[in-house]
Amino acid sequence: MPFGKKDDETKEAAAMSRTLRDKALSVTAAELSLAPTEARLNVWGVLMELGYPQAVATLAVFADGTSSLHISTGGGVIGAGEHTSVRDVAEKFLFAAQGLVAHFEPAGETPFPEPGRVRFYIRTFDGTLTAEAAEQELGTNHHKLGPLFHAGHAVITQMRLISERRDEA
Repeated sequence: MPFGKKDDETKEAAAMSRTLRDKALSVTAAELSLAPTEARLNVWGVLMELGYPQAVATLAVFADGTSSLHISTGGGVIGAGEHTSVRDVAEKFLFAAQGLVAHFEPAGETPFPEPGRVRFYIRTFDGTLTAEAAEQELGTNHHKLGPLFHAGHAVITQMRLISERRDEA
């Protein structure tokens, strides 16, 4: 492999992940043909970002069935919402967000979380909201957003299981 080719591919993969994240934070409900429903009046999308020392993992779920996971350094899973098992838990993730909207504030900016932190972005028909907490507090249910964190991890788990089954085939 020529010198620098792997570095270029890594940079391209990271740039693609950033582009997908930016799109998830800028796409509108109208572009996805989404409207409020009786069950979910406000929320049409949720992003959960997990801060790690070397990268950030961004889970993005939308009411149109789109579910993806992007790693800031490149890579991830796109199109997982095509699978019923992912769609089912993704819907629960959206409903969990709907029930917690009151704990969020308007997102003026959309930075990545620091390592050990989890940042949520809720896409609503009135704008983008955000909240952040320590991963440890969320994981042990010592934070009001713990249920949303666990619902997001259920989506990631289903994505991982699908990837494992595909790899075994």
